[in-house]
Amino acid sequence: MTQTPEDSDRTEDKARKIDPGSVLGALALPVFVLDENNRFASLNLAAEQLFAASAATLTGREITSVLPSDNPLLTLVEQVRRKGYSISESDITLESPKIGSHLVAAEVSPIPEEADTIAICLSVRSMARRMEDQLVHRNAARSVTAMAAMLAHEVKNPLSGIRGAAQLLESSVAEQDRELTRLICEESDRIVGLVDRMEMFSSQQPIERKPVNIHEVLGHVRRLAENGFAKNVRFVENYDPSLPEVLGNRDLLIQALLNLVKNAAEAADGRAPEVQLRTGYQQGVRLAVPGGGARVDLPLMVGIQDNGPGISEEMKSSLFDPFVTSKPDGKGLGLALVAKIVDDHGGMIEVDSEPRRTLFRLMLPMADERG
Repeated sequence: MTQTPEDSDRTEDKARKIDPGSVLGALALPVFVLDENNRFASLNLAAEQLFAASAATLTGREITSVLPSDNPLLTLVEQVRRKGYSISESDITLESPKIGSHLVAAEVSPIPEEADTIAICLSVRSMARRMEDQLVHRNAARSVTAMAAMLAHEVKNPLSGIRGAAQLLESSVAEQDRELTRLICEESDRIVGLVDRMEMFSSQQPIERKPVNIHEVLGHVRRLAENGFAKNVRFVENYDPSLPEVLGNRDLLIQALLNLVKNAAEAADGRAPEVQLRTGYQQGVRLAVPGGGARVDLPLMVGIQDNGPGISEEMKSSLFDPFVTSKPDGKGLGLALVAKIVDDHGGMIEVDSEPRRTLFRLMLPMADERG
């Protein structure tokens, strides 16, 4: 059927009549706006349900009428006003006799057109699924730390005795049996080597951190790769030259990024292998640094991307777990080590994967962090 100009005009009129307020009202997530005095300026239906009061009742009233003044959400609101950009935070408890107790994740953003006016979107009881995915590596890092300590204590000492006994036997058995004693020694050495690699996970001491130029680190990693395992790989650099320095440990960052680049080079398309190295500034992500209760911003993004076939759905959920690998000769410790290093920096790592595009993205604190 051919659309007449009159039909087109009616369609445009109908589109223009859609009220943005009705869109917000239809959302299942609580959304509300606070003015410069922390008074409710507007709320959607989900926010009314959360605060157990109508928009007509709450509009013009301070948020402290439903939440205590020391609630972490109000602290977050003030930080957004002070810094002037959006901040996301998970694991906030909203609790008062009026509304009960709710565990939420919050997206808090300034409204540029209205001075000191703040828009807030809450995700109730979900803990923000994306934040959960980003924190998976922390659980993996903790589990591998405990495993490393156990292996070092329970495995290494008995192996030492087994190897010593095999060496003694070698001098007293027939020549045709010495191959077996040598096999025992070789396998004992192989297991000790594995335990030695695991021991790097067992340290729980805070790492020594200082300002690090992440582009210099990436350049060093690229040179190592091009002169070794990635001689035939095309590297593409996409850097933000204005990026400030990372607050980190240079040697550990090299180790983590070298692992990611090696994985990317091995996974890249064999006909035209390509690995992209990228950096950028991403505001609004915050996490607690291990060993302290304070939360810090993680605005510095470092990305390693390959053009390979992607990661299978079965692998994604356990990607950072120790001894999980898709490589025939892999040990499954590389990404577990990356997870621990990122965790020790108080950072995040997340993965986006689809055919011909797998991106590992690290979020790290900057050196001049001011809380």
